[in-house]
Amino acid sequence: MTVHYTSDLHIGHARVAAIRGYADTDAHDDALADSWRATVRKDDVVYVLGDIAVSGWPYALAFLAALPGRKHLVAGNHDPVHPMHRRTFTRSMGRFLEVFETVSPFVRRRVAGHEVFLSHFPYLEWGDGPDRPARPQYDQYRLPDLGKPLLHGHTHGTEREHGHSLHVGLDAWDGQLVPEARVVEWLGSLGGTA
Repeated sequence: MTVHYTSDLHIGHARVAAIRGYADTDAHDDALADSWRATVRKDDVVYVLGDIAVSGWPYALAFLAALPGRKHLVAGNHDPVHPMHRRTFTRSMGRFLEVFETVSPFVRRRVAGHEVFLSHFPYLEWGDGPDRPARPQYDQYRLPDLGKPLLHGHTHGTEREHGHSLHVGLDAWDGQLVPEARVVEWLGSLGGTA
């Protein structure tokens, strides 16, 4: 069993597909499915750190249900099951739990002896990435930086590492999921700060 991390799938999202260089959403989604199937086995675990889609939830959920692996969602700002979406949070949760074993706004887990946080958002102090100012409407959903390693998405940038934060979004990893072995390697590079 292998653990993988990813974020910002944006299944069926025409604008993101175009930004990522695909002719259309079908090409984007097919590339994502091919990459996933080449990497993830039936008993593997995948943590999706938010933003599976912007709309078209039945399609996005069916798309993910057809892919291998045991899936966990750390909800992002575009997911109707994030607590920021009061109107859709409760009524959407059942459908999401048919695909994901867990759905939560953040996760704390042990990776190679390190306590690591998983969140869609970068730490509060980092904002939305190196060239993007933070959007204040998300501040209450960001974790404060108390020195623990963080895996996150949201920025859509190509940067991977920033201090003790690792961006696991598809845009930073050439459309690939991040295997936990790579996270362990990164944690080792942090030395005594992790």
